[in-house]
Amino acid sequence: MITLHVTHPACERHAPGLGHPERPERLRAVLRAIDESGLTDQVRTVEAPAVDERLLAAVHDGAYVARIEALARQGGGWLDPDTRVGPDSAVAAMHAAGAAQRAAEALCAGQAMRAFVTVRPPGHHALPDRGMGFCLFNNAALAAVAARHAGRQRVMIVDWDVHHGNGTQAVFWRDPSVLVVSLHQEFWYPGTGAVDEIGEGAGEGFTVNVPLPAETGNAGYEAAFAGVVLPLVSAFGPDFVVISAGYDGHFADPLGGMVLTARGYGRLARLLDDAVRPRETPVLAVLEGGYDLDALGASVVATLEVLTEHTAWIAPDEDVPAEVPAALVQARIRDVQERLRPFWRL
Repeated sequence: MITLHVTHPACERHAPGLGHPERPERLRAVLRAIDESGLTDQVRTVEAPAVDERLLAAVHDGAYVARIEALARQGGGWLDPDTRVGPDSAVAAMHAAGAAQRAAEALCAGQAMRAFVTVRPPGHHALPDRGMGFCLFNNAALAAVAARHAGRQRVMIVDWDVHHGNGTQAVFWRDPSVLVVSLHQEFWYPGTGAVDEIGEGAGEGFTVNVPLPAETGNAGYEAAFAGVVLPLVSAFGPDFVVISAGYDGHFADPLGGMVLTARGYGRLARLLDDAVRPRETPVLAVLEGGYDLDALGASVVATLEVLTEHTAWIAPDEDVPAEVPAALVQARIRDVQERLRPFWRL
């Protein structure tokens, strides 16, 4: 079955400003990499509609949405020192969110089993009532809510961006139907994502944070998948999976301190894909961070190799820094396992 690739040209029009790392070239780099990799014929590219306002209201406060639209009409303004709304940002964000919705609904309708959503601005830092960290609307959360509205009972979000997905965590903090798992660099922006952040009320135990030490690379992330993510897949049994696919954990990225490679990201995608494929569980990956253009393109292609089940051309990784000692990573994994013991058998 063909893999969906959902995007929209309006996503290039979001312009945070000269020198901002979340720049339009990111989208172009991904599209160019897909074309040069030979995977263009293995995906069906779909132009996204704008998000349905009722779905958007299920994740974001109406006053916040209105503020984004008003700032865009006024020519732009800053939500925080990192996050700017430009004249075309509201349109871009609406289509980015719409791409996530379109992909989720298509997968739930059986039109495909795998999808990649190439959009910007990214979303996983966007809180229900506030944008931050380059993010306006929470695309991954919207994909999960769209899947729930389409009848999926257990949605799992796996966030491997180098930064903690605090916005996604906030949306589902009390929701046991959505299991949110974030692997991220510890003591890094936005300062959240500690092991003890596990949700509240009915959602207690359904937020899982795996903070990893700086300079964790391919081996460390695979260990975290083996010790936490894959056992949770088995225990939770998701009927829909969303990947918050940030690639700023790549060793070349200027905004992270991890040492993953493009092939390493492909390996994570393979581990997750293999774990859910026996249940015929749909997988939707939505682009988050990743600010070195070459690393971003190669990492997306490595992920798409898995989602399309076709081999692509990817430039070889070179001069990869050494990883942090494995014992430090294993200590973090044990901390997570111990904290989850009352809720999950890992």
